[in-house]
Amino acid sequence: MCNYIPQQTLGYLLAQVCKAHVTTASAMLAALGIHVGQEMVLLHLWDEDGLTQTELGERLCVRPATVTKMLGRMEHAGLVERRKDPDDQRVSRVWLTEQGCQLETPLDAHWAMLEARAFGNFSDEERQQLRHLLERVYENLTATDDQA
Repeated sequence: MCNYIPQQTLGYLLAQVCKAHVTTASAMLAALGIHVGQEMVLLHLWDEDGLTQTELGERLCVRPATVTKMLGRMEHAGLVERRKDPDDQRVSRVWLTEQGCQLETPLDAHWAMLEARAFGNFSDEERQQLRHLLERVYENLTATDDQA
């Protein structure tokens, strides 16, 4: 008889928490006319406009095809534009449009509401402890075999 019950594991709970967070974030982002994942592109471009598609992919930890598809949708929505690098025509750089720039303040407000909803009843100490624990989980999952 097997005593292992996946639904009682921390991994299962973490997956459920992530799913609920994404669902809630998706609804909040939809109110701004953007999809989950696009806010991360915007965050990187607000920090450093004119990144190459390759740089965005590396920062987002996604494949080049995913970046291309995401940027196509964002370009169609009027949030970003892609332009050839003047020094290297093989390279496309991504620039925010005025519409993309204008989303920074409302997105910050929505992100703060999501944080408050998810962690509003946590003390500062509990938030700090959870951050530390999640960072350790992330390190465990992203460590290479020779680091583990």
